[in-house]
Amino acid sequence: MDNNGNSKKVSFFRNLAIFLAVLGPGIITGSVDNDAGGITTYSVAGAMYGYNLLWTLVPSFIVLLVVQEMNARMGVVTGKGLADLIRENFGVKVTFFIFLGLITADIGNTATEFAGVAGSMAIFGVNKYVSVPIAAIAVWILVVKGNYKVAERIFLLFSFCLLSYIVSAVFAKPDWRQVGAGFVHPTIQFNGEYLSMVLGIVGTTIAPWMQFYMQSAVMEKGIKIEEYKYAFWDVVIGCVATIVVAFFIIVACAATLHVNGIVINEAKDAAVSLKPFAGIFASQLFAFGLLVASIFSATILPLATAFYVCEAFGFEAGINKKMKEAPQFYTLFTLIIVIGVFIILLPNAPLIAITIWSQVLNAMLLPVVLISMIVMVNNKRIMGSHVNNGFQNVVGWSATVILIALTVVLMVSPLIKPILKLFS
Repeated sequence: MDNNGNSKKVSFFRNLAIFLAVLGPGIITGSVDNDAGGITTYSVAGAMYGYNLLWTLVPSFIVLLVVQEMNARMGVVTGKGLADLIRENFGVKVTFFIFLGLITADIGNTATEFAGVAGSMAIFGVNKYVSVPIAAIAVWILVVKGNYKVAERIFLLFSFCLLSYIVSAVFAKPDWRQVGAGFVHPTIQFNGEYLSMVLGIVGTTIAPWMQFYMQSAVMEKGIKIEEYKYAFWDVVIGCVATIVVAFFIIVACAATLHVNGIVINEAKDAAVSLKPFAGIFASQLFAFGLLVASIFSATILPLATAFYVCEAFGFEAGINKKMKEAPQFYTLFTLIIVIGVFIILLPNAPLIAITIWSQVLNAMLLPVVLISMIVMVNNKRIMGSHVNNGFQNVVGWSATVILIALTVVLMVSPLIKPILKLFS
Protein backbone atom coordinates (compact mmCIF):
# COMPACT_ATOMS: atom_id res chain seq x y z
CA MET A 1 0.00 0.00 0.00
CA ASP A 2 2.80 2.36 0.98
CA ASN A 3 4.75 1.46 -2.14
CA ASN A 4 1.64 2.09 -4.22
CA GLY A 5 1.15 5.46 -2.51
CA ASN A 6 4.80 6.41 -3.05
CA SER A 7 4.55 5.34 -6.68
CA LYS A 8 1.54 7.62 -7.19
CA LYS A 9 3.40 10.54 -5.56
CA VAL A 10 6.44 9.98 -7.79
CA SER A 11 4.18 9.75 -10.84
CA PHE A 12 2.37 12.97 -9.85
CA PHE A 13 5.58 14.94 -9.36
CA ARG A 14 7.06 13.52 -12.58
CA ASN A 15 3.95 14.60 -14.54
CA LEU A 16 4.03 18.00 -12.83
CA ALA A 17 7.69 18.47 -13.75
CA ILE A 18 6.98 17.59 -17.40
CA PHE A 19 3.97 19.94 -17.45
CA LEU A 20 6.04 22.83 -16.03
CA ALA A 21 8.76 22.13 -18.59
CA VAL A 22 6.24 22.14 -21.47
CA LEU A 23 4.34 25.16 -20.08
CA GLY A 24 4.75 28.36 -22.03
CA PRO A 25 3.63 28.58 -25.67
CA GLY A 26 -0.11 28.25 -24.95
CA ILE A 27 -0.20 30.66 -22.00
CA ILE A 28 2.04 33.22 -23.71
CA THR A 29 0.11 33.09 -27.00
CA GLY A 30 -3.21 33.46 -25.16
CA SER A 31 -2.03 36.27 -22.90
CA VAL A 32 -0.28 38.28 -25.59
CA ASP A 33 -3.56 38.30 -27.49
CA ASN A 34 -4.81 40.85 -24.93
CA ASP A 35 -2.53 43.49 -26.40
CA ALA A 36 -3.01 47.26 -26.69
CA GLY A 37 -5.28 46.80 -29.71
CA GLY A 38 -7.30 44.17 -27.89
CA ILE A 39 -7.58 46.21 -24.70
CA THR A 40 -8.67 49.23 -26.76
CA THR A 41 -11.28 47.15 -28.59
CA TYR A 42 -12.65 45.63 -25.36
CA SER A 43 -12.65 49.02 -23.61
CA VAL A 44 -14.53 50.74 -26.44
CA ALA A 45 -16.96 47.79 -26.62
CA GLY A 46 -17.73 48.04 -22.88
CA ALA A 47 -18.07 51.83 -22.97
CA MET A 48 -20.30 51.86 -26.07
CA TYR A 49 -22.46 48.78 -25.56
CA GLY A 50 -22.19 48.00 -21.86
CA TYR A 51 -22.55 44.28 -21.22
CA ASN A 52 -24.28 43.59 -24.55
CA LEU A 53 -21.15 42.31 -26.29
CA LEU A 54 -20.12 39.87 -23.56
CA TRP A 55 -21.88 37.08 -25.49
CA THR A 56 -19.17 37.30 -28.18
CA LEU A 57 -16.64 35.91 -25.69
CA VAL A 58 -18.40 32.52 -25.53
CA PRO A 59 -18.07 31.57 -29.21
CA SER A 60 -14.66 33.30 -29.27
CA PHE A 61 -13.44 31.00 -26.47
CA ILE A 62 -14.69 27.84 -28.18
CA VAL A 63 -13.16 28.79 -31.51
CA LEU A 64 -9.93 30.00 -29.86
CA LEU A 65 -9.49 26.71 -27.99
CA VAL A 66 -10.13 24.55 -31.05
CA VAL A 67 -7.88 26.65 -33.31
CA GLN A 68 -5.01 26.87 -30.80
CA GLU A 69 -5.21 23.13 -30.12
CA MET A 70 -4.99 22.38 -33.86
CA ASN A 71 -2.08 24.78 -34.07
CA ALA A 72 -0.13 23.22 -31.21
CA ARG A 73 -0.85 19.69 -32.50
CA MET A 74 0.49 20.56 -35.96
CA GLY A 75 3.63 22.02 -34.42
CA VAL A 76 4.25 18.97 -32.22
CA VAL A 77 3.52 16.37 -34.93
CA THR A 78 5.38 18.04 -37.83
CA GLY A 79 8.13 19.88 -35.97
CA LYS A 80 7.58 22.72 -38.46
CA GLY A 81 6.19 26.24 -38.28
CA LEU A 82 2.82 27.13 -39.83
CA ALA A 83 4.41 29.37 -42.46
CA ASP A 84 6.74 26.57 -43.53
CA LEU A 85 3.79 24.19 -43.93
CA ILE A 86 1.72 26.74 -45.91
CA ARG A 87 4.61 27.28 -48.34
CA GLU A 88 5.18 23.53 -48.77
CA ASN A 89 1.50 22.75 -49.37
CA PHE A 90 0.13 25.83 -51.16
CA GLY A 91 3.16 27.21 -52.98
CA VAL A 92 5.24 30.38 -52.82
CA LYS A 93 2.78 32.60 -54.74
CA VAL A 94 -0.15 31.90 -52.41
CA THR A 95 2.15 32.32 -49.41
CA PHE A 96 3.39 35.67 -50.73
CA PHE A 97 -0.11 37.17 -51.10
CA ILE A 98 -1.26 35.85 -47.70
CA PHE A 99 1.77 37.34 -46.03
CA LEU A 100 1.45 40.67 -47.81
CA GLY A 101 -1.86 41.22 -46.00
CA LEU A 102 -0.58 39.80 -42.73
CA ILE A 103 2.54 41.98 -42.68
CA THR A 104 0.42 45.09 -43.34
CA ALA A 105 -1.85 44.19 -40.42
CA ASP A 106 1.12 43.34 -38.19
CA ILE A 107 2.85 46.67 -38.79
CA GLY A 108 -0.41 48.39 -37.82
CA ASN A 109 -0.69 46.13 -34.77
CA THR A 110 2.91 46.87 -33.73
CA ALA A 111 2.28 50.61 -34.01
CA THR A 112 -0.78 50.06 -31.81
CA GLU A 113 1.37 48.37 -29.14
CA PHE A 114 3.70 51.37 -28.97
CA ALA A 115 0.64 53.64 -28.85
CA GLY A 116 -0.36 51.62 -25.78
CA VAL A 117 3.07 52.26 -24.23
CA ALA A 118 2.75 55.99 -24.97
CA GLY A 119 -0.80 56.22 -23.63
CA SER A 120 -0.21 54.24 -20.43
CA MET A 121 3.01 56.08 -19.54
CA ALA A 122 1.34 59.44 -20.23
CA ILE A 123 -1.00 58.64 -17.32
CA PHE A 124 2.10 58.37 -15.11
CA GLY A 125 3.44 61.68 -16.50
CA VAL A 126 6.03 60.30 -18.98
CA ASN A 127 6.17 61.83 -22.48
CA LYS A 128 5.85 59.46 -25.47
CA TYR A 129 9.14 60.74 -26.93
CA VAL A 130 10.81 59.23 -23.86
CA SER A 131 8.68 56.14 -23.12
CA VAL A 132 8.34 54.75 -26.66
CA PRO A 133 12.07 54.74 -27.63
CA ILE A 134 13.03 53.26 -24.23
CA ALA A 135 10.40 50.50 -24.60
CA ALA A 136 11.55 49.78 -28.16
CA ILE A 137 15.20 49.49 -27.10
CA ALA A 138 14.26 47.19 -24.18
CA VAL A 139 12.22 44.95 -26.50
CA TRP A 140 15.06 44.81 -29.04
CA ILE A 141 17.68 43.90 -26.40
CA LEU A 142 15.47 41.17 -24.89
CA VAL A 143 15.09 39.39 -28.23
CA VAL A 144 18.44 40.06 -29.91
CA LYS A 145 20.68 39.63 -26.86
CA GLY A 146 18.60 37.08 -24.93
CA ASN A 147 17.58 33.47 -25.59
CA TYR A 148 14.28 31.60 -25.70
CA LYS A 149 14.40 30.36 -22.10
CA VAL A 150 15.01 33.82 -20.61
CA ALA A 151 12.44 35.45 -22.91
CA GLU A 152 9.82 32.82 -22.08
CA ARG A 153 10.19 33.41 -18.32
CA ILE A 154 9.76 37.15 -18.78
CA PHE A 155 6.74 36.56 -21.04
CA LEU A 156 5.13 34.31 -18.39
CA LEU A 157 5.66 37.06 -15.79
CA PHE A 158 3.96 39.54 -18.13
CA SER A 159 1.07 37.10 -18.54
CA PHE A 160 0.57 36.99 -14.76
CA CYS A 161 0.60 40.81 -14.53
CA LEU A 162 -2.39 41.05 -16.90
CA LEU A 163 -4.57 39.69 -14.10
CA SER A 164 -4.52 43.26 -12.71
CA TYR A 165 -7.61 43.86 -14.86
CA ILE A 166 -9.62 41.61 -12.56
CA VAL A 167 -8.92 43.98 -9.65
CA SER A 168 -9.88 47.02 -11.78
CA ALA A 169 -13.22 45.40 -12.62
CA VAL A 170 -13.93 44.54 -8.96
CA PHE A 171 -13.29 48.18 -7.96
CA ALA A 172 -15.75 49.24 -10.67
CA LYS A 173 -18.56 47.47 -8.67
CA PRO A 174 -20.50 46.02 -11.63
CA ASP A 175 -24.10 44.82 -11.42
CA TRP A 176 -23.50 41.07 -11.74
CA ARG A 177 -27.14 40.42 -12.72
CA GLN A 178 -26.72 42.69 -15.72
CA VAL A 179 -23.44 40.96 -16.49
CA GLY A 180 -25.28 37.65 -16.59
CA ALA A 181 -28.00 39.17 -18.76
CA GLY A 182 -25.32 40.33 -21.21
CA PHE A 183 -24.51 36.67 -21.84
CA VAL A 184 -28.04 35.27 -21.80
CA HIS A 185 -30.16 38.12 -23.29
CA PRO A 186 -27.88 40.44 -25.27
CA THR A 187 -29.33 43.19 -27.46
CA ILE A 188 -27.97 42.39 -30.91
CA GLN A 189 -27.93 45.19 -33.48
CA PHE A 190 -27.67 44.89 -37.26
CA ASN A 191 -25.69 47.95 -38.29
CA GLY A 192 -22.16 48.60 -39.53
CA GLU A 193 -20.87 50.05 -36.24
CA TYR A 194 -22.10 47.11 -34.14
CA LEU A 195 -20.90 44.49 -36.64
CA SER A 196 -17.56 46.30 -36.86
CA MET A 197 -17.18 45.98 -33.10
CA VAL A 198 -18.19 42.27 -33.14
CA LEU A 199 -15.67 41.66 -35.91
CA GLY A 200 -13.03 43.65 -34.02
CA ILE A 201 -13.54 41.56 -30.86
CA VAL A 202 -13.28 38.30 -32.80
CA GLY A 203 -10.30 39.68 -34.73
CA THR A 204 -8.41 40.59 -31.58
CA THR A 205 -9.43 37.44 -29.66
CA ILE A 206 -8.30 35.12 -32.44
CA ALA A 207 -5.62 37.00 -34.37
CA PRO A 208 -3.93 35.38 -37.40
CA TRP A 209 -0.39 36.15 -36.24
CA MET A 210 -1.01 34.21 -33.00
CA GLN A 211 -1.23 30.96 -34.95
CA PHE A 212 2.20 31.53 -36.47
CA TYR A 213 3.80 32.45 -33.13
CA MET A 214 2.21 29.50 -31.31
CA GLN A 215 3.45 26.91 -33.78
CA SER A 216 6.92 28.47 -33.95
CA ALA A 217 7.13 28.51 -30.13
CA VAL A 218 6.07 24.85 -29.90
CA MET A 219 8.67 23.98 -32.54
CA GLU A 220 11.44 26.02 -30.86
CA LYS A 221 10.64 24.51 -27.46
CA GLY A 222 11.04 21.03 -28.97
CA ILE A 223 7.86 19.49 -27.51
CA LYS A 224 7.51 15.81 -28.44
CA ILE A 225 4.30 13.96 -29.31
CA GLU A 226 4.40 11.97 -26.04
CA GLU A 227 4.33 15.31 -24.18
CA TYR A 228 1.38 16.60 -26.16
CA LYS A 229 -1.21 16.05 -23.40
CA TYR A 230 0.71 18.56 -21.28
CA ALA A 231 0.91 21.00 -24.19
CA PHE A 232 -2.88 20.67 -24.54
CA TRP A 233 -3.44 21.89 -20.97
CA ASP A 234 -0.99 24.73 -21.58
CA VAL A 235 -3.27 25.76 -24.49
CA VAL A 236 -6.41 25.47 -22.33
CA ILE A 237 -4.94 27.67 -19.58
CA GLY A 238 -3.86 30.25 -22.16
CA CYS A 239 -7.32 30.37 -23.77
CA VAL A 240 -9.06 30.73 -20.41
CA ALA A 241 -6.65 33.55 -19.44
CA THR A 242 -7.38 35.35 -22.72
CA ILE A 243 -11.15 35.33 -22.24
CA VAL A 244 -11.04 36.07 -18.49
CA VAL A 245 -8.95 39.22 -19.03
CA ALA A 246 -11.17 40.32 -21.96
CA PHE A 247 -14.28 39.74 -19.82
CA PHE A 248 -13.04 41.89 -16.94
CA ILE A 249 -11.94 44.72 -19.22
CA ILE A 250 -15.41 44.89 -20.80
CA VAL A 251 -17.07 44.65 -17.38
CA ALA A 252 -14.89 47.42 -15.88
CA CYS A 253 -15.71 49.83 -18.72
CA ALA A 254 -19.39 48.86 -18.89
CA ALA A 255 -19.87 49.34 -15.13
CA THR A 256 -18.28 52.80 -15.08
CA LEU A 257 -18.08 54.46 -18.48
CA HIS A 258 -21.19 53.09 -20.22
CA VAL A 259 -23.57 53.75 -17.32
CA ASN A 260 -22.29 57.34 -17.11
CA GLY A 261 -22.37 57.96 -20.87
CA ILE A 262 -18.60 58.40 -21.18
CA VAL A 263 -17.34 58.05 -24.76
CA ILE A 264 -13.77 56.83 -25.27
CA ASN A 265 -11.57 56.23 -28.29
CA GLU A 266 -8.71 54.23 -26.81
CA ALA A 267 -7.61 52.22 -23.78
CA LYS A 268 -5.76 55.21 -22.28
CA ASP A 269 -9.08 57.11 -22.18
CA ALA A 270 -10.60 54.20 -20.28
CA ALA A 271 -7.85 54.27 -17.65
CA VAL A 272 -8.27 58.04 -17.16
CA SER A 273 -12.07 57.89 -17.14
CA LEU A 274 -12.14 55.11 -14.54
CA LYS A 275 -10.63 57.40 -11.89
CA PRO A 276 -13.77 59.36 -10.83
CA PHE A 277 -15.97 56.24 -10.82
CA ALA A 278 -13.72 53.45 -9.50
CA GLY A 279 -10.90 55.39 -7.80
CA ILE A 280 -7.28 56.20 -8.61
CA PHE A 281 -6.07 52.68 -7.74
CA ALA A 282 -8.36 51.06 -10.33
CA SER A 283 -7.33 53.69 -12.88
CA GLN A 284 -3.60 53.12 -12.31
CA LEU A 285 -4.02 49.34 -12.36
CA PHE A 286 -5.80 49.63 -15.71
CA ALA A 287 -2.92 51.79 -17.02
CA PHE A 288 -0.34 49.34 -15.62
CA GLY A 289 -2.11 46.45 -17.36
CA LEU A 290 -2.07 48.42 -20.60
CA LEU A 291 1.68 49.11 -20.25
CA VAL A 292 2.53 45.46 -19.56
CA ALA A 293 0.32 44.23 -22.40
CA SER A 294 1.78 46.77 -24.82
CA ILE A 295 5.44 45.96 -24.12
CA PHE A 296 4.64 42.23 -24.08
CA SER A 297 2.93 42.38 -27.47
CA ALA A 298 5.43 44.84 -28.96
CA THR A 299 7.94 42.03 -28.39
CA ILE A 300 5.90 39.04 -29.54
CA LEU A 301 4.14 40.54 -32.57
CA PRO A 302 7.21 41.58 -34.64
CA LEU A 303 8.86 38.38 -33.43
CA ALA A 304 5.96 36.30 -34.80
CA THR A 305 6.05 38.23 -38.08
CA ALA A 306 9.79 37.69 -38.49
CA PHE A 307 9.29 34.00 -37.65
CA TYR A 308 6.62 33.29 -40.25
CA VAL A 309 8.20 35.32 -43.06
CA CYS A 310 11.60 33.64 -42.58
CA GLU A 311 10.05 30.18 -42.23
CA ALA A 312 7.98 30.65 -45.37
CA PHE A 313 10.93 31.64 -47.53
CA GLY A 314 13.52 29.30 -46.06
CA PHE A 315 15.59 31.72 -43.96
CA GLU A 316 17.00 30.79 -40.56
CA ALA A 317 14.80 31.99 -37.66
CA GLY A 318 14.69 31.75 -33.85
CA ILE A 319 15.58 33.61 -30.67
CA ASN A 320 18.20 30.99 -29.84
CA LYS A 321 20.14 31.82 -33.01
CA LYS A 322 22.78 34.55 -33.12
CA MET A 323 22.36 37.57 -35.39
CA LYS A 324 25.01 36.31 -37.82
CA GLU A 325 23.19 32.94 -38.03
CA ALA A 326 19.78 34.51 -38.80
CA PRO A 327 20.41 37.99 -40.28
CA GLN A 328 17.10 38.16 -42.20
CA PHE A 329 15.15 37.20 -39.08
CA TYR A 330 16.69 39.91 -36.88
CA THR A 331 16.66 42.52 -39.66
CA LEU A 332 12.92 42.06 -40.24
CA PHE A 333 12.24 42.06 -36.47
CA THR A 334 14.17 45.34 -36.09
CA LEU A 335 12.55 46.92 -39.15
CA ILE A 336 9.00 46.28 -37.90
CA ILE A 337 9.84 47.81 -34.51
CA VAL A 338 11.41 50.88 -36.16
CA ILE A 339 8.39 51.43 -38.44
CA GLY A 340 5.98 50.99 -35.50
CA VAL A 341 7.89 53.53 -33.39
CA PHE A 342 8.13 55.97 -36.32
CA ILE A 343 4.35 55.90 -36.85
CA ILE A 344 3.64 56.56 -33.17
CA LEU A 345 6.10 59.44 -32.92
CA LEU A 346 4.59 61.19 -35.96
CA PRO A 347 2.56 64.25 -34.89
CA ASN A 348 -1.20 63.73 -35.31
CA ALA A 349 -0.86 60.09 -36.41
CA PRO A 350 -4.36 58.52 -36.79
CA LEU A 351 -3.83 56.06 -33.93
CA ILE A 352 -7.51 55.24 -33.35
CA ALA A 353 -8.06 54.35 -36.99
CA ILE A 354 -4.86 52.26 -37.04
CA THR A 355 -5.91 50.43 -33.85
CA ILE A 356 -9.48 49.56 -34.79
CA TRP A 357 -8.88 48.74 -38.45
CA SER A 358 -5.82 46.61 -37.76
CA GLN A 359 -8.11 44.46 -35.60
CA VAL A 360 -10.76 44.34 -38.33
CA LEU A 361 -8.08 43.44 -40.89
CA ASN A 362 -7.04 40.60 -38.56
CA ALA A 363 -10.58 39.22 -38.72
CA MET A 364 -10.67 39.55 -42.51
CA LEU A 365 -7.38 37.66 -42.90
CA LEU A 366 -8.16 35.02 -40.29
CA PRO A 367 -10.42 32.86 -42.55
CA VAL A 368 -7.55 32.53 -45.07
CA VAL A 369 -5.22 31.29 -42.32
CA LEU A 370 -7.92 29.02 -40.84
CA ILE A 371 -8.71 27.42 -44.20
CA SER A 372 -5.02 26.68 -44.74
CA MET A 373 -4.73 25.20 -41.23
CA ILE A 374 -7.85 23.04 -41.44
CA VAL A 375 -6.89 21.63 -44.84
CA MET A 376 -3.40 20.73 -43.58
CA VAL A 377 -4.46 19.36 -40.19
CA ASN A 378 -6.82 16.94 -42.00
CA ASN A 379 -4.08 15.76 -44.34
CA LYS A 380 -2.87 12.30 -43.22
CA ARG A 381 0.30 12.74 -45.24
CA ILE A 382 1.20 15.65 -42.93
CA MET A 383 -0.43 14.61 -39.65
CA GLY A 384 -0.55 10.80 -39.81
CA SER A 385 -3.09 9.53 -37.27
CA HIS A 386 -3.30 12.94 -35.54
CA VAL A 387 -5.79 14.50 -37.97
CA ASN A 388 -8.88 16.42 -36.73
CA ASN A 389 -11.95 14.72 -35.33
CA GLY A 390 -15.47 15.62 -36.46
CA PHE A 391 -16.13 18.18 -33.69
CA GLN A 392 -12.93 20.07 -34.41
CA ASN A 393 -13.79 20.24 -38.10
CA VAL A 394 -17.34 21.46 -37.43
CA VAL A 395 -16.09 24.25 -35.14
CA GLY A 396 -13.22 25.19 -37.44
CA TRP A 397 -15.29 25.36 -40.63
CA SER A 398 -18.23 27.07 -38.88
CA ALA A 399 -15.93 29.77 -37.50
CA THR A 400 -14.45 30.32 -40.95
CA VAL A 401 -17.87 30.66 -42.62
CA ILE A 402 -19.17 33.03 -39.91
CA LEU A 403 -16.08 35.26 -40.13
CA ILE A 404 -16.38 35.47 -43.91
CA ALA A 405 -20.09 36.34 -43.62
CA LEU A 406 -19.41 39.05 -41.01
CA THR A 407 -16.63 40.49 -43.14
CA VAL A 408 -18.85 40.65 -46.24
CA VAL A 409 -21.67 42.31 -44.27
CA LEU A 410 -19.24 44.84 -42.81
CA MET A 411 -17.82 45.72 -46.22
CA VAL A 412 -21.17 45.82 -48.03
CA SER A 413 -23.21 47.73 -45.40
CA PRO A 414 -21.75 51.20 -46.29
CA LEU A 415 -22.72 50.57 -49.93
CA ILE A 416 -26.25 49.40 -49.11
CA LYS A 417 -27.20 52.39 -46.88
CA PRO A 418 -27.31 55.01 -49.70
CA ILE A 419 -29.34 52.64 -51.90
CA LEU A 420 -31.88 52.04 -49.10
CA LYS A 421 -32.25 55.80 -48.59
CA LEU A 422 -33.26 56.22 -52.24
CA PHE A 423 -36.23 53.90 -51.70
CA SER A 424 -37.23 55.20 -48.26
